[in-house]
Amino acid sequence: MQNRVVDEVSLLRRSLHGDSEAWGEIVRRYKEAVFGIALGILRHHADAEDATHDAFIRAYDNLRRYKLEKKFSTWLFAIVANICKNKLRYHRYHPVVSAGHQIEEMAPGFAVIIELEERLRDALTELPVQYRAPLVLHYWNDLTYKEIAEILSTPEGTIKTHIHRAKVALKQKLDQREVIKDASR
Repeated sequence: MQNRVVDEVSLLRRSLHGDSEAWGEIVRRYKEAVFGIALGILRHHADAEDATHDAFIRAYDNLRRYKLEKKFSTWLFAIVANICKNKLRYHRYHPVVSAGHQIEEMAPGFAVIIELEERLRDALTELPVQYRAPLVLHYWNDLTYKEIAEILSTPEGTIKTHIHRAKVALKQKLDQREVIKDASR
């Protein structure tokens, strides 16, 4: 692990000096995690791809501001979280209509899984972003409360409270929709 951190610092230093291959390696290492965060917060594949792309551009443009002694992933995840919050704010005032999946065209067993996933995603989307973002960062990206607090610039105790409230609210939404009962069929 320590070797990977030293290697990462070396890649970041090389990136600062214009080495595009070094930056490409950083992108390869983090693209799945950044996309996972974006998808978890935005719940829309195309928006998550855009946010991922934007996050790496913004990180590269601001790389000189990054302090090498800090954890790079935390800094990068904060960038993508902020981009996602801005996208959500934008979508609140500029709604978009999306065409859903054509579930009938898929294999029946797969269709049930897709439907349950969509119902979970819908319930998650209804949560306020201050609950949704920490939940996604914690459960989908395995970040600690401390890391989430740093990324979202929120006290750690507040993060714990938001995650707890998010789980309660999500369970209520899933119970109301009888998602759990449907899943056991």
